[in-house]
Amino acid sequence: MDLLEIEEKHEMRREEAAKLLRRIADSLSRQNDLEFVREGKKFTIDVPDQVEVELELEIGDDGTSFEIEINW
Repeated sequence: MDLLEIEEKHEMRREEAAKLLRRIADSLSRQNDLEFVREGKKFTIDVPDQVEVELELEIGDDGTSFEIEINW
């Protein structure tokens, strides 16, 4: 049972998506944590030195998706 789950989906330009990914990467490499602000609440998530990264590419008639999942 999940204690908390936040899921968001946004449509944005490719350059904006790249900027978002850079912010996430910078946070992981510099502070060892991730911060999210949702509905006025700030969430700080500690990330250990070792993580599991899963990359998934799906190409189909209805479109293409590329997913990055980081677990610990």
